[in-house]
Amino acid sequence: MRVLLKYCAVAVMLGMAATASAQSRPLVTEDPETVGPGQILLEGGVDFAKEAFYPASGLQGTLWRLGTFGFSFGVSSIAEIQLDGGVRNRLAITNRFAAPLENMLEIAGDSTSDVEDLVVGAKVRFLSEGLRRPSMAVRFSTRLPNAGNESGLGLDTTDFYVGLAGAKTIQAVRVVGNIGLGILGDPERGDRQNDVVTYGLSLARAVANGVEVVAEFNGRANTRSGVPPIATESRSVMRVGSRVTRGPVRLDGALLFGITERDPTWGISTGFTWVFNAFRVQ
Repeated sequence: MRVLLKYCAVAVMLGMAATASAQSRPLVTEDPETVGPGQILLEGGVDFAKEAFYPASGLQGTLWRLGTFGFSFGVSSIAEIQLDGGVRNRLAITNRFAAPLENMLEIAGDSTSDVEDLVVGAKVRFLSEGLRRPSMAVRFSTRLPNAGNESGLGLDTTDFYVGLAGAKTIQAVRVVGNIGLGILGDPERGDRQNDVVTYGLSLARAVANGVEVVAEFNGRANTRSGVPPIATESRSVMRVGSRVTRGPVRLDGALLFGITERDPTWGISTGFTWVFNAFRVQ
């Protein structure tokens, strides 16, 4: 009887973790759990980054990402369709330098703004979490060139990503790992690309009812020998924060720290996540 109760308790904990971790704001490491059939996950927020760097356009400054959003549509118990983007990015320019696309800039004054590139993707979980095994999913996405290079905030290239996501809940800690491949277009030449390895590792620990502290290390690594095409170099960011869940709504906040010289020195991210039943899956 004691063993049965133990297994039931673990199963309940795993089910709760799966529901709460279908998405991972303020982190970007992808959890393999999906949002659930017929449900929509809506997330929104605001990001601030100090010394954001745009090597293709030769701009550096303070970046505000206003109205970042994400939609996840649960089309089955194991699959979801994702749509991510942002309403407006605004860069207060503090530094300009020579760059390949600087002659295309159409900027008046010391600031520039544009929409954020839209990312369309899907995730399919092919292995459920068990007592001793992690859950696993495959995710693929495409980044569309909505932001123009005239603003200096876009590249007018289309990128493709595919990768694996795995996760395991160990007592009060949720461990999530990502590994994948990114195919990034060269903004200087339409007939060239750069392949990068994408990665992520995040931890989420429950500290009270509905309260978690979270941390992650996420980025990409250039695989090309020599100098990579502009704007396809290695990037990496560390995030540390917390999130509070009350019913179907979760509030979050995090500090961001750039690891490479191409990343912002530091930043802040805050936002919300809301999950609700929207339609019936036949």
